[in-house]
Amino acid sequence: MTIRVPAAVILGALTLAACSNPEKTGRFLIDPPAVAARVPDRLGTVELRDVSLPEYAADQEVMWQTADGAVRSTPDNLWADGPQRAFTLALARAISEVSGATVIGEPWPLAEPPQRVLEVRVEKALAQADGTYRLTGRYFVADEGSGGANHARSFDISVPLASDQPSAIAAALSQAIAQLAQQIATLSGPGRAITTRRSAVSDPFALDPMF
Repeated sequence: MTIRVPAAVILGALTLAACSNPEKTGRFLIDPPAVAARVPDRLGTVELRDVSLPEYAADQEVMWQTADGAVRSTPDNLWADGPQRAFTLALARAISEVSGATVIGEPWPLAEPPQRVLEVRVEKALAQADGTYRLTGRYFVADEGSGGANHARSFDISVPLASDQPSAIAAALSQAIAQLAQQIATLSGPGRAITTRRSAVSDPFALDPMF
């Protein structure tokens, strides 16, 4: 007896097989390059809060901007790890390597609490249509016991894209994170910095020797 299988069922099976083909899906790492020169440790032990990313940058698909200004992606090109987790871990490692500070992503795993808390809020993380990867936002460094930000500064980093391929986007993002790590380690960046501290007496705006 011949069993007839509806064409729609056959087409669905073929589509499912194509989607599950691992060779058609690229997964890309966020992996900042090794540092060339080290800077003095100005941070000590630091807990890095989970980096805040724009919704499109936190997506599992690799995003890029097209000439019409739209941000697009394809399920064929994915980040190998969750972007927020990967960005946070890569930044913590890069700051530690460039400065010798002990920077660990939250939650803090050691018995002795960290000296400082670092928060990074990314406003833009995008492979732009103009051929550059742009990483902008602000970072905040606070003494663990002060209850307020001691150092706040913006960052605006542009890295040329070698091509429009996902591998080039991943490489440019990794390079941008390395540059951000350098800025945070040296407490530098564009624009004016806001620096305050809680004094042992009562002045909450006395300059902190750390800065």
